Amino acid sequence: MDQISNKIGTLAIVVPCYNESEIIEHTISVLLKKLENLIDAALISSSSFLCLIDDGSKDITWSLIEKSIEIKSGKGNVSAIKLAGNVGHQKAMLAGMEYCGGKCDILLTTDADLQDDLSVLEEMLGEYYKGSEVVFGVRNDRRLDSWWKRNTANLYYHILDFMGVKTLKDHADFRLMSRKAVSSLSSFVESNIYIRGICVAMGFSNSIVYYGRQARIGGSPKYSLSKMFSLGWDGITSFSVFPLRLISLLGLFVFLGSLVVAVRIVYASIYLETTVPGWSSIVLPIFLLGGIQLLSLGVIGEYIAKTYIETKRRPRYLIDKVLDGVKEPHAE
Repeated sequence: MDQISNKIGTLAIVVPCYNESEIIEHTISVLLKKLENLIDAALISSSSFLCLIDDGSKDITWSLIEKSIEIKSGKGNVSAIKLAGNVGHQKAMLAGMEYCGGKCDILLTTDADLQDDLSVLEEMLGEYYKGSEVVFGVRNDRRLDSWWKRNTANLYYHILDFMGVKTLKDHADFRLMSRKAVSSLSSFVESNIYIRGICVAMGFSNSIVYYGRQARIGGSPKYSLSKMFSLGWDGITSFSVFPLRLISLLGLFVFLGSLVVAVRIVYASIYLETTVPGWSSIVLPIFLLGGIQLLSLGVIGEYIAKTYIETKRRPRYLIDKVLDGVKEPHAE
């Protein structure tokens, strides 16, 4: 710790929550204990705090959060935001980051299931104090993932790399950011926001801390297959126009392929006389071009839909309630 500055910062831990009633009280207890340990070790200011974002939960998650904050009343270390509806993990996280950005010097994002290994937080803070504006938590193994999830994730990262999208393999949303980095993130105003990609693309000085993924402490994962696909598609369409260019390449390929097939049909008709008159020349183009046109229209439609959503300029989230127990940051 010789290279670490004597000035310690205020840390905010931002935790999105959705239907986490089974584990939220335990999560709050663990995170507050971690904050206490970091304060005792003089790594963060005593005004550091935890901020919970309820992403429109349908269970009693918010009631349990209110109860926990009431118990901690006056200690200034727990705040919470209740969103008006379910807006999704990335936007809920953004709501917490924008709310806490001006109240802290350092911001950590993590999930309520505590699968991110908090024991590496000291190392992450060390990297921050050495000058990193963003410290990425990256998994060093996927042993807890199913075969399907592990392999589809690897395939997805290969696709992103092929399309020229800047990304960090096996990094989810466990990251430490400086106040400057959080402020810069707020300048990205798109509705279909993909925070994982933006934090890499911003280009601030950064470092990586590797950790082992922990088993979920309880409850069930909230990322369904459809939500994972939607998040993955947002990552592609938010940073790459390659799918649109692929359509042009596909059109060229079909054109050249059609020429080859046409030559073969003519040859077979004249020399082999094995074709049913009119069948090849009608059926083959219908199936081939029809499928390609539908696929192309689907891809183009996705981009048009996202453009439509962006032009409406609707708010990315609406805040219903705020329970604020946060003190203003101060140097120690």
